[in-house]
Amino acid sequence: MKTIGLIGGMSWESSLEYYRLINQLTRDRLGGQNNAQTLMVTVNFHDIERMQREGRWDDAGAALAQAGSQLERGGADFIVLCTNTMHKVAPAIEAVVSIPLLHIASATAQRVVAAGVRRVGLLATAYTMEQDFYKGMLRDRFALEVLVPDAEDRAIVHAVIYDELCLGLIKESSRRAYAQIMAKLEARGAQGIILGCTEIALLVKPQDSRLPQFDTTRIHCETAVERALA
Repeated sequence: MKTIGLIGGMSWESSLEYYRLINQLTRDRLGGQNNAQTLMVTVNFHDIERMQREGRWDDAGAALAQAGSQLERGGADFIVLCTNTMHKVAPAIEAVVSIPLLHIASATAQRVVAAGVRRVGLLATAYTMEQDFYKGMLRDRFALEVLVPDAEDRAIVHAVIYDELCLGLIKESSRRAYAQIMAKLEARGAQGIILGCTEIALLVKPQDSRLPQFDTTRIHCETAVERALA
């Protein structure tokens, strides 16, 4: 069994899901008292979120690169960055480590393609929905057409993530708002929905949309366990 290195804390609410799912999936595969071999370095999201708001992506990349180096020194065989948005700085991590980084967008896109979906809606932070580091990979490497909500709905999706989900708040009104936004994406031709922030699955459930949902947290964890047990 390989050791999974986790960079967590963005937010710790979703990092908790990563730890639970990775160990649960390992036990399901191996049975008995088995669990995954993991290391986790947790950053302070207060600092990372400020860097995001201030556009200090180089500083954020340096912080996560340091975390990646800690994992490599600790004996991790590969790295799982427990967030979608901060894959914007994945190259900064990859530049300082010799072990692989398991990219969440690549893992998710492979599932989308395998499901026969070519036009997909994306719910995520404003950074992920509006910048090209994530959508560009889906488009250029996997030939997916990516639809994002309009500006007003993007603001709602983003605010719910940072003001509620990252703080452990689950509100029925927000679930309904997300359901309405997903329905609009369906009306525009989306064939599936990527839950492109690792907290969104804490709120949105399969019954909230008629479209297939691609939960990036679960997909990332499943892919990590497959790699660890290969």
